[in-house]
Amino acid sequence: QVQLVESGGGSVQAGGSLRLSCAASGDQYRRNYMGWFRQAPGKEREAVAQIYLPARYTYYADSVKGRFTISRDNAKNTVYQQMNSLKPEDTGMYYCAAGSTIATMNCWGQGTQVTVST
Repeated sequence: QVQLVESGGGSVQAGGSLRLSCAASGDQYRRNYMGWFRQAPGKEREAVAQIYLPARYTYYADSVKGRFTISRDNAKNTVYQQMNSLKPEDTGMYYCAAGSTIATMNCWGQGTQVTVST
């Protein structure tokens, strides 16, 4: 099993920055892929950024490219998402996820709220 604990959400004005953290523990194989998803009220959950830990491969949704950066700290078993130039449409609940493959990222954290105001 994998345990994920997110932190770092909050409320900021448009143009501001936040850094989300996801502390992971458990089976390393099931944490090969880690990433962030978000869900806005009334909308489906969407993938934001993902990282393949062994090879540092990263993926970003078009809507966040150039603004968000996903990274990892192996010593701390933590994945981060630095979010810059935040927009109101970035508002939502952000969830950390992990899986052995990109198609089986089915371990989820409890979520952390990000609110961006105009």
